[in-house]
Amino acid sequence: MYNSTVVDVRVDFEVPYLTIYKWEYINLAQTRRWMERNWTLSVYASFAYICLIFVGQVWMRNREPFKLRKPLVAWNIALAVFSIFGFLRTVPELLHITQEYGYHSSICTRDHHNYATAFWGWLMAWSKLVELGDTAFIVLRKQPLIFLHWYHHISVLVYTWVNYIDYDPPLRYFMTINLFVHGLMYSYYALKAMQIKVPRNFAMMITCFQLSQMVVGLTINLYSVWVKAVKRQPCDRMDDSIYTALGMYFSYFLLFSHFFYRSYFATKRKLA
Repeated sequence: MYNSTVVDVRVDFEVPYLTIYKWEYINLAQTRRWMERNWTLSVYASFAYICLIFVGQVWMRNREPFKLRKPLVAWNIALAVFSIFGFLRTVPELLHITQEYGYHSSICTRDHHNYATAFWGWLMAWSKLVELGDTAFIVLRKQPLIFLHWYHHISVLVYTWVNYIDYDPPLRYFMTINLFVHGLMYSYYALKAMQIKVPRNFAMMITCFQLSQMVVGLTINLYSVWVKAVKRQPCDRMDDSIYTALGMYFSYFLLFSHFFYRSYFATKRKLA
C-alpha cells in the first residue's frame, strides 16, 4: 500500500482482468505528493494560456491565417491515439468494479485499483496541459474561438490536477469517459484536417456523447450528495470535490446544450 499525504490508496500489482505492462508501474504516492506540491502549475498555465490567446489574436489581426494542415493532422492523430489507448487501459477496472462490487463501491471507495489505471490517470492529468495547444491552431488559423472552448480547457486542467491529489474515486468514471469521447473527437478532427468528408451526423453524435458525459458527471455527484447528506452512509469523497464537480458539470451541460442547439438546429431554422 502506498501512503499519501492526503489519503492512502491501495493499488493491486496484478489483476485477473488486465495485463499490466512494466512501464505502467509508477510510485503513486510520490507522484501524488509531487502534484500536491505543484498543483498551482495548472493555475499558472491557465493564466498564461488566457494571456497568449489575447496576444495571439492581436498579433493575427492583420495577418493572413496560417494553413497548418499537416501539423494539425499530426496533432489530432497523436491525441486520438493517446485517448483511445488510454480508454482501453482504464475501462477494464471500471467494468470490473461495477460488475463485481457495484455502483456504490465504484463511486465511494478507492478499492480494487490497478497500476495501469493509475498510470493513465497521471498521463491524462498531464494531457490536459498539452491539450491547451488546441487553441493555438484556432488562433493561428483565425477560426472562431468560443467561450466554451477555453473555459472547458482551463477548468478541466485545474480540476484534474487538484483532484489527482485527493484521488477522488469517481475520477475512474470521469477519466475513462473523457478518454473515450476525446478518442472520437480527435479522430474526427484528424479526418477533417485531412480533408476527408465526414457525415454531419458523426459530429452530432460526438456532441451527444459530450452531453452524455455531463449527465453522467451530474448523476454521480448528485448520488454522492444523496448518500452523504440524505442516507448518511459512508462515501470516501470530500464535500468540496463533490460540490465543485457539480458546479463544473452543470456549467458544461448548459454550455454544451447551447452549442448543440446552435450548431445543429438554429442553423436549420435560418435556412428554412
